[in-house]
Amino acid sequence: MNKVLAVTNFLGLILSIPIICYGLWLKSVTTYFCEQFQVWRWVVIVGTIISVAAMAGSIAGIFGISWLIKLNLFAKILLMILLLCLLIIVHIVTLRSDGSNNIDDFSLYLRRRVTRSSIWDHVRSCISQSDMCADLNRSYRTAQDFRAAFLTPMQSGCCMPPTQCRYTFVSPTNWISPIDMAADMDCVQWNNNQTQLCYNCDSCKIGLLANSRNELIRCILKLFITFLVLLIFFLIELCAFICANTDDHSLRDTGCRPFRQCLTFPVY
Repeated sequence: MNKVLAVTNFLGLILSIPIICYGLWLKSVTTYFCEQFQVWRWVVIVGTIISVAAMAGSIAGIFGISWLIKLNLFAKILLMILLLCLLIIVHIVTLRSDGSNNIDDFSLYLRRRVTRSSIWDHVRSCISQSDMCADLNRSYRTAQDFRAAFLTPMQSGCCMPPTQCRYTFVSPTNWISPIDMAADMDCVQWNNNQTQLCYNCDSCKIGLLANSRNELIRCILKLFITFLVLLIFFLIELCAFICANTDDHSLRDTGCRPFRQCLTFPVY
């Protein structure tokens, strides 16, 4: 059993590294786009717990510490329950309503995290101080390049006027001669002042919500894969633990055959 524990926990330790790195990358994205959903904290916490549990499991497997092996298995059960609850919560938060591109399309929790005036004032201040819109000016000089560019929902919602207003392009954050100011309420909110732009527009709030939901969905996929891998490791370790401690010789001869070599190492 010691070999099985050592191998699976070493793989678990390797698994925790990209999870923690992904959490830190999410932090940089969250800061750049001024998002209010600190999912990166949970990702880093999950990765840290996995690494600690993996190190403890490796020590238990190498030195054959029975009580630490049991504690490690129990901790992994709690970790998988935590992961499952986190997946369910994030899934509920990211559910769409009717698929339309408006604020009501997002869950009530997401809307409350953005549309409340006190929160949006902070987000607006953060956006105006960030390089999110300024980067567009440095990257795209002509209207043709800009129209062919891939913009995040937040960049298209906050850094430029709504397309239905039919403004004339000067630069990515400078537009003139609106043709139809009545096409959308956001048309009158646009301002060429680089500290204002469309930061008061509903389209900017929708862009922030869409950015956040996209990141949450990607996070769900990665956490689900992590859950499956942890479940596989746990089942292997549990089977090895049962085989090492069973008195049923028929079980040892059949179900425990893959762990026979490992059973030659005593558990103290």
